[in-house]
Amino acid sequence: MRKKQSVLQSGGENQVGNILVSIHCLTYNHEQYIADAIDSFLMQKTNFKFEILIHEDASTDRTADIIREYEKKYPNLIKPIYQTENQYSKGVSVSAINISRASGKYIAICEGDDYWIDPYKLQKQFDYMEKHPECSLCVHGGNVVNASDKKCVLFNRLNKGDKEFSVEEVIEGGGGLFLTNSMFYPLNLRKERPDFLVNAPVGDYPLVIYLSLLGTVYYMDELMSSYRIGDSTSWTGRTFSDIETKKQHYREIEDMLDEINLYTNNIFKDAIDRRKNSTQFFLLLEQGRFKEAKTGEYRELYLKLGLKKKTILFIDQYSPSISKLLRFVKRRIINWTMI
Repeated sequence: MRKKQSVLQSGGENQVGNILVSIHCLTYNHEQYIADAIDSFLMQKTNFKFEILIHEDASTDRTADIIREYEKKYPNLIKPIYQTENQYSKGVSVSAINISRASGKYIAICEGDDYWIDPYKLQKQFDYMEKHPECSLCVHGGNVVNASDKKCVLFNRLNKGDKEFSVEEVIEGGGGLFLTNSMFYPLNLRKERPDFLVNAPVGDYPLVIYLSLLGTVYYMDELMSSYRIGDSTSWTGRTFSDIETKKQHYREIEDMLDEINLYTNNIFKDAIDRRKNSTQFFLLLEQGRFKEAKTGEYRELYLKLGLKKKTILFIDQYSPSISKLLRFVKRRIINWTMI
């Protein structure tokens, strides 16, 4: 590692040559978090140039002011867009806006309320992708932390050791399989945007599936980022605020999976069906419909649950007073699995 440090520099601004990585950052009302994100970008040590593309979607707090402060210090590195009207609420793809101006060979994603914790993250993923042109997506492990105090809730570690994920595993894993802020992929793979990607209610899950269809998906078994949860103003907080919004969201996800099934000529129908069953299973648990979740087509899924989750569900079913103390933990586990 010392040898690598001698040739790598922080910030990407002092490197020579073309920009090779574009950091894609979307932000809205992230006043409390955006500095952590930008600082984690600036600490990256690389032997190549990168750029920081930030799309600020007309925040109502001080997010834009904080970004402007950083922009003044690093004008050649930080390249923001400051919207005067919120584009997301108009149905505009803010992701497409931001990525359309990318100059890099690769895209690295990190939203404004998340951050990276390894200064060599970009270099490690870049080196792997350069050596493996067949790879269409590189991801890694990370910490899931509370929004308020950054205390670790769980480790998003998908395997003991590095691993290539199949298309079936990506589909069945759902949108919460890979941390969004771990995703690193070739920019040129976004040139074609099939309907299921354009019409999807979310961006990361269909993108991961699409990239898995184009090449290999490689997981690095290293914890290199932190993903915040527990902020009620975030997309996840709003989408999972009550059971009806959850149901609507997953109906839309199922529609998207049906489109993918058509796009792939039914090749991955079994994996898609298993993913749909898994979603319905966790919705039953969330609604307290435990008998249904333990029988029929869902019985196999119930049997696969770990002892800890089964214990929480048992208490929730038979000791409601105690379950109130554990309800937040249970919902956090279920929501994270369902995303």
